Amino acid sequence: MSLAEYKKKRDFTKTKEPRALKRASAKKRLFVIQKHYATRLHFDFRLEFNGVLKSWAVPKGLSKSTKDKRLAVQTEDHPMDYAKFEGTIPKGQYGAGKVLQWDIGEYYNTKIDDKGKEISFRKCIQDGYIEIYLKGRRYKGPYALVHFKEKNWLLIKMNEEKLKLRYEKVGVKYSFGK
Repeated sequence: MSLAEYKKKRDFTKTKEPRALKRASAKKRLFVIQKHYATRLHFDFRLEFNGVLKSWAVPKGLSKSTKDKRLAVQTEDHPMDYAKFEGTIPKGQYGAGKVLQWDIGEYYNTKIDDKGKEISFRKCIQDGYIEIYLKGRRYKGPYALVHFKEKNWLLIKMNEEKLKLRYEKVGVKYSFGK
């Protein structure tokens, strides 16, 4: 996880965005959704992993319906301090526009193998299939990120009952929705 691309795109003498410092991961996994009024309004979806925020731009935002599939374009990793960032990125700077924190909370990796053992988040990223449970102010429930082409992923609200059944089938207690 490198923040080199993040650093390269920003002039910290002109923007108040957080400097590119990698930080040790906390015990709880953080997620943040930021509403970003850039060239086009979109939502930035960020998941804490290994001291950085893995990031995707989601043009239509996260859906609360299991019927929707939303495009999520992977962007550069961001520093952990970006989770608290709100403000305006100046004109002429990468991502110029207003950034608001839309939601923040914890997430849990829900991807398990057929014996009920959690599959590492690193492997999920490498395999291009991430399953998580969000616990935030606005968003709660299971979501999947599915890689399909270059930097493009699909962000899908999962059916919680089906996820519960998969856990029960392998004898693992499902406790995310509580």
